[in-house]
Amino acid sequence: MQGVVVRYKTKADQGDDNQALVEAVFADLAATHPEGLRYATFRLDDGVTFVHIAFVETEDGSNPLGGSAAFAAFQEGIVDRCDEPPAPSPATVVGSYGFFD
Repeated sequence: MQGVVVRYKTKADQGDDNQALVEAVFADLAATHPEGLRYATFRLDDGVTFVHIAFVETEDGSNPLGGSAAFAAFQEGIVDRCDEPPAPSPATVVGSYGFFD
């Protein structure tokens, strides 16, 4: 299973705003139930570091996040919200327990 891990740090005063945008993405996903997407976001204890983990398993390889207006709103201005911009890294699952269930 191939995926991507994205890590970034928001500016000190942007952590809560960023979290609200992320929460809107998950509300949209909960309402639309896109097939083939496994997605999680974590906010680390420093309050400004976020880690997104996404795996896409669609027949045509398209990412369901691309059709989300909430995800588009989240992406808008992300560079301005960050001290360290998003750094995506391809990832392969080596093992998991209950993470993808």
